[in-house]
Amino acid sequence: MDYKERYRLWMSRIPKEDPLRPQLEALEGNETEMAERFSQDMVFGTAGIRGVTGPGTNCMNVYTVGRATRGIADYIRSAGPEAMEKGIIIAHDPRHFSEEFSRLTACILARAGIRVYTFPGMRPTPELACLIRVMKTVSGINITASHNPPEYNGYKVYWDDGCQVSAEIADGMMRSIEKLDYFDGCDIDYSEYDDLIKEGKITLLGEKEDRIYLDMIKALAIHDGDELDLSIPIVYTPLNGAGSIPFSTMMKERGFSNVHIVPEQKDPDPDFTTVGYPNPEDPKAFRLSEALGAQIGAQLLMATDPDSDRFAIELMGDDGNYVPLNGNQTGYLLVNYILEGHRDAGTLPENGAMVKSIVTSSLSEEIAASYGVKMFEALTGFKNICGRIPFLEKHGYHYLFGYEESVGYAACPEIRDKDGISAGMLIAEAAAYYKKQGKTLFQVLAELGKRYGFYAEAEPNLVLKGIPGAQRIKRMMDSVRANLPIEQVVPAPK
Repeated sequence: MDYKERYRLWMSRIPKEDPLRPQLEALEGNETEMAERFSQDMVFGTAGIRGVTGPGTNCMNVYTVGRATRGIADYIRSAGPEAMEKGIIIAHDPRHFSEEFSRLTACILARAGIRVYTFPGMRPTPELACLIRVMKTVSGINITASHNPPEYNGYKVYWDDGCQVSAEIADGMMRSIEKLDYFDGCDIDYSEYDDLIKEGKITLLGEKEDRIYLDMIKALAIHDGDELDLSIPIVYTPLNGAGSIPFSTMMKERGFSNVHIVPEQKDPDPDFTTVGYPNPEDPKAFRLSEALGAQIGAQLLMATDPDSDRFAIELMGDDGNYVPLNGNQTGYLLVNYILEGHRDAGTLPENGAMVKSIVTSSLSEEIAASYGVKMFEALTGFKNICGRIPFLEKHGYHYLFGYEESVGYAACPEIRDKDGISAGMLIAEAAAYYKKQGKTLFQVLAELGKRYGFYAEAEPNLVLKGIPGAQRIKRMMDSVRANLPIEQVVPAPK
C-alpha cells in the first residue's frame, strides 16, 4: 500500500468529528506532506517511538499511540498473569497531547487486564525509572519527546530493570504491534479514564512516590551542613518542563537559600515559547538564565530539559562572563567531586567503578584512575551505560557514577537512566563545597586541566528532517559501513 492509498484509508476510517479530520483533509493535494506522514509506519525501537504530532502513520496521534499500546499490552499478556499483575507505570511531560496520550495508554492497558499506575500531572523521566524498580512493576511508559522541538512527542518504554527496553524486547513488542490495524480497538479512548480509576483498575500515584524519588537522590549527598556555603547564588531553569517542583523541593530541603528559578521558564509551556528548542545542551537555552544570573551575581547556571533527564550548566568565568560547559566538562567535575569526596570521607570503595560511553572523552578515565577507580566503557545510551551495573555488581564492583557527553549523568545505581535532578543536586553541592574553600567550579575545572591535561571537543549537531533527512542518514551510514576505517599497523624499527 503506497502513501496515497494509506491516506485514502485514513480518510475513510476517521470520522468527521475527530479533531484530526481537518488536518487530514488539509493534506489533499499536498503530495510532499502526505508522503512524509503516510509513506511509512513509525518504527518502534529501544527508545520507543517519536515523531511530530498530527495525522498519519508516521506521526504521533491517538491511532499510532493506541496501536503501539495495544501491541505492548499483547506482549505483556503473553508473559502471563504474574506480569499483568505486576503492572505498568505511566508518566508524561508537558508537551502538546502528552496528557491525552498518557490517559489513552492507561485506559487501553487497564482494559487489557493489566494493572496500571499513573500520575495526575507531569513527572521527570528519572522518577519513572526509579519507581519501576522500587514498585517492581513489569514495565513503564513515559509520554515525552525529551529535548525535541515543540511539534514533537514520543513514547519511551522501560522494562522491569528500570532501563529502556533492550533490542530483544523492543523487537518482540514491534512484532506484536505490526500484527495490529490502526483502527482495531480504537473505540477505547481516554474518556474512560476517571471511570477506570473508580473501578480500581488505574491507581493514581502522588506525594508518597515523589518522596521515594527525592529521598533516593538526597542520599547521594557527599557533603552537608557546615561543609557547604548554602548561600551560593544559583540560577536554575526547567525549560518549562517537569523539573521545577522536584528540583526546588530538593534544594530547599538541602538548605540552599539562594536558588532562583527563571520565572518565564518555571511553569509548563508546551510551545517552549522562550526557547523553541528546549535542549540544555544548546547555549541559546541559557539566554534568560544568563540575564537573571547577571542580576543576582550567580556563579552557577543550571538547566534540565522538559522531561528532566538531560542536564547542562554554565559557569561564571574569571572575567565575569558565563561560559557554557559541554557534557564532557561537566562530567569531569562530577567524576572528580564524587571521588574526591568519598576519598576524603573514607568511603571510597576499593572496588569502585564508573561507566562512560565510547564517544565520551577519556580524560575522566585518567581522573578515575588517579583515585584507584576503574572506568568501564559502554555503547551510547543509558540502557547500555546503566545496563553495565548488573555486570559490575556480579563481578564485585561498586558502581559510583555513569555518564556520556550528550549531557546525561547517572549517579544512583537504583535509577537506571540519566537524571538531571540528581546531577543538579551534586553540581550545586560541589559549587557550595568549593565556595566554602574559596574556589569556584570554573577554577576547579582549570585545576583539573593543569593536572590531567586540557582537552578540546567540538560536537556539531546535524538536524536532518523528514523523508529526505532519513534517506541522507541512510546513505551516510551505508557509506561508513562500506568504507570502514582500517587500522594501519606500522612495523617496529629494526
